[in-house]
Amino acid sequence: MTLFGFSLVLFAAICHATWNFLVKRISAGPELVFLFSAMSTLVYLPLAVWYGREITGFSQVQFLFLFGTALLHTGYFVMLQTGYRHGDLSLVYPTARSTGPLLSVSFAVLVLGEVASWQAIAGGVLIVFGVLMLGGGLKARKGDGTLKSLGFGLIVGCFIGAYTVWDAYAVAQLMIAPVLMDWFSNLGRTLIMTPVAMRRRAALRLLWQNHWHEALLVGIISPLAYILVLYAMTFTPVLYVAPLRETSVLLAVLLGAWLLREGDLRRRLNWAAVIVAGVALLATG
Repeated sequence: MTLFGFSLVLFAAICHATWNFLVKRISAGPELVFLFSAMSTLVYLPLAVWYGREITGFSQVQFLFLFGTALLHTGYFVMLQTGYRHGDLSLVYPTARSTGPLLSVSFAVLVLGEVASWQAIAGGVLIVFGVLMLGGGLKARKGDGTLKSLGFGLIVGCFIGAYTVWDAYAVAQLMIAPVLMDWFSNLGRTLIMTPVAMRRRAALRLLWQNHWHEALLVGIISPLAYILVLYAMTFTPVLYVAPLRETSVLLAVLLGAWLLREGDLRRRLNWAAVIVAGVALLATG
């Protein structure tokens, strides 16, 4: 792995953990999803135009997948920010980030008939164990918010697993450019969330007044994290890229436990490291 490739993926991981931290810190309602999605659509419009300059149109199947990815990503972002409003970043984020790849691999094995190696199976077991221990294991209590955080993390992870498989098919089989896939996802999410935002005009106005710069940063670095990883994979093997991306789990736990004062920093970092190791095994197995 070249130093340039390493730097790109590591920076993408930092971007991913950072925008999740910002969404958690803003702690707004669904109007936040509308605002940063609209900003992403505008900021990346020139890039989408450049990538789509030679495309004359999409087939009905391609349109179906573009609409589907907008729905899935809308569900992902809405549930994610809801989870952050009611749970801890240092619990919701690692649970979601680890559940997504685990479900994607499970789907590939159970539905698509792909064969999982023993290394991948070991990685999956390690992820499940790490998530359980991150949440306190058998000592987790209903009243401390841990189970709620883990629950939201699992739901978000289901969306991650679903859109990963959906988008992978669209990009690999239907030949939709990844940048266009991401841009249409932002556009579709903006349109879907517009009626919600209009019903919450007062909250949207307050959000704009107090957090427009943070929402803009989320709108910039959320797609950027995805684009950087895609670019890195054009010249760097996936077996190096995938595990390195998961350093964002450690960063998110650190930001949540330290800057947001969610507490229990050492224990959560230790079990987050176990989850990262499990994802690494799963990704390279």
